[in-house]
Amino acid sequence: MNFAVLQFPGSNCDQDMVHVLRNVLGHSARLLWHKEKSLGDADAVFVPGGFSYGDYLRTGAIARFSPVMQAVQAFAAQGGLVLGVCNGFQILCEAGLLPGALIRNRSLQFRCEHVFLQAVTPDSPFTNRVPDGKLLRIPVAHGEGCYFADEETLARLRANRQILWRYVNARGEATDAANPNGSLDHIAGVCNEARNVAGLMPHPERASESILGGTDGRLILESMIHTLEQRAAARAA
Repeated sequence: MNFAVLQFPGSNCDQDMVHVLRNVLGHSARLLWHKEKSLGDADAVFVPGGFSYGDYLRTGAIARFSPVMQAVQAFAAQGGLVLGVCNGFQILCEAGLLPGALIRNRSLQFRCEHVFLQAVTPDSPFTNRVPDGKLLRIPVAHGEGCYFADEETLARLRANRQILWRYVNARGEATDAANPNGSLDHIAGVCNEARNVAGLMPHPERASESILGGTDGRLILESMIHTLEQRAAARAA
């Protein structure tokens, strides 16, 4: 599979994502500069974490206007898989590819720690390799990761099963203490209605090797790879 990892001024998790995709999972991955107007032969796109454009105005607000995002919009409209992580999640929300917004953490503090995630919707392209009942232990590192949406949007997300991950504790309970940023409904990540674009605040690329303390993040990336393999097999048939 061929993966494109976007690179904006201020991105700082782009190399991590390329490393995991290429050296851990064994696929082709390349960086794509924000001024590019084409995704080339990419099978999926990753919008990585960091501080695109220094988070000026607000997180993701400037990156959404980068030329490459027009190509991402077109790619997503055709059903292409897109995953935004942390700042990438913020960018996708600003670009209108995902509902809701990410605002300042309720504590007004930058949170850098491991959290537990529950895969709420197990049959999505981003969660299908997560075993039933398994909680994912993955790190977060953000100051503006509080997911917010109006009640109508939240109701639609629940009805359409667009909530993919929620913050829980080690026992799978959605407690206030388990929610690192105060996100509404303990939401850690969502997808669009077509289920081909998703975003989450925790960093799966930072939990993909044992040397880093765990490999739960690989299950999210492997879910995307499994989906792409299924699509390729269907086209071949």
